[in-house]
Amino acid sequence: MRLLGFTACLAMLARSAAAIELVIGNEDSVKAAASTIAFGLVKYYTGNNTGDTPGNLPDPYFWWEAGAMFGTLIDYWALSGDDSYNAITIQAITHQGTENGDFMPRNQTRTLGNDDQGFWGMAAMSAAENNFPNPPADQPQWLALAQSLFNQWASRWEDATCGGGLRWQIFTFNNGFNYKNSISNGCFFNIAARLARYTGNETYAEWATKIFTWQETVGLISPDHHVRDGVHINIADGTCNSMDQNEWSYNTGIFLHGAAVMYNHTNGSSIWRTRVDGMLDGARSTFFDPEANNIMFEQLCEPSGFCNNDQRSFKGYLTRWMAGTTQMAPYTFDAIHPLLVADAAAAAKACVGSPAPPAFKGHAGTACGFRWTTGTFDGSTGVGEQMNALSAVMYTLVGKVAAPVTADTGGTSKGNPNAKAHEEIGEKPITIGDRVAAGFVTSAIGLGVVAGCAFVIS
Repeated sequence: MRLLGFTACLAMLARSAAAIELVIGNEDSVKAAASTIAFGLVKYYTGNNTGDTPGNLPDPYFWWEAGAMFGTLIDYWALSGDDSYNAITIQAITHQGTENGDFMPRNQTRTLGNDDQGFWGMAAMSAAENNFPNPPADQPQWLALAQSLFNQWASRWEDATCGGGLRWQIFTFNNGFNYKNSISNGCFFNIAARLARYTGNETYAEWATKIFTWQETVGLISPDHHVRDGVHINIADGTCNSMDQNEWSYNTGIFLHGAAVMYNHTNGSSIWRTRVDGMLDGARSTFFDPEANNIMFEQLCEPSGFCNNDQRSFKGYLTRWMAGTTQMAPYTFDAIHPLLVADAAAAAKACVGSPAPPAFKGHAGTACGFRWTTGTFDGSTGVGEQMNALSAVMYTLVGKVAAPVTADTGGTSKGNPNAKAHEEIGEKPITIGDRVAAGFVTSAIGLGVVAGCAFVIS
């Protein structure tokens, strides 16, 4: 028994020695810590196993969170230079993008939401903006995938109820079809803004403005720039007077980043600066705990301990979009970077767990917990927890890398502004693509851009 106890003590010491060591400001230390956390994150992935489906995470994780994970891994490569996970990322996104290039895989359509597609589409957009290695030439390209989603969403925009907006769900038989939510419209807004910046096509910018204005008009973005979750459609008359006023970190983050992209695209217009400032103030006042040194927390569910699998990943997206905001609106760097640094230090302290497999298959002593406000591992593990911590650590490097590229500044991804969606019930042409393509011609004439640059977009 004494020998067993001695062995257990040695095991505990070994696990403790493997804990994440992070020296903020030391680039090598940050990259090493991010590498260790990323290893633990990817160990949850099974889509590259024989007989499994590329791009899918195992239960209990939904399809959209896999898209979010691969978007995170693209940024990890861009920030660290580590290409260890590039091959599985390319395989996953191209497989889930489908041969039609529409992010409508047949095994997902029974539960497919606009926001689910959005997280895969934003991963593709990030790939284009960061000049991530392109897929094989015979497969849909990063930019074309994002444009396909834009065209799908534009075709689903519905003025007959709520005066506009996207529904949460795509198909009538899914629960949530009668709900228009901020994250679905936020994905549309975010990608529209980024396509506008990348391509210079004002059709995308007009849609971004339209979406943001609708959010304000329906009340989902308040006058003080707090973002509510969604509105319920009254089936009888199409009005939308019933609102879910809950605030989630990813809703604020996605509109903050999109507004910053529009600020960048419009060369610093005052209206978009006002929106950026308002969103940033809303994020700081809502999602940074004043009783815990202003460390980020998911204020609706984290204090009570009742965050579900989805909600336990939201902080990572707010972190991503705050970091992205500093690139698109550089004047925000001095306000945002200290928050990122403080979160990174707190997240690293939470990455000292050693749960046994299958709960965690990374290096012992490096499992990341959910709460960053406790100063230690809280026992909660999963894709969301690990992804949050990776984001917290790696985005402290955001000031060390160049801003995302555009078609005019080195972007290489091939686009297709006429990309169509292929619905589960059959092919459904998206005519909005013709209008977008026409917008390219108009932009080319007005700005003196050559036709080739109008086609090579991202």
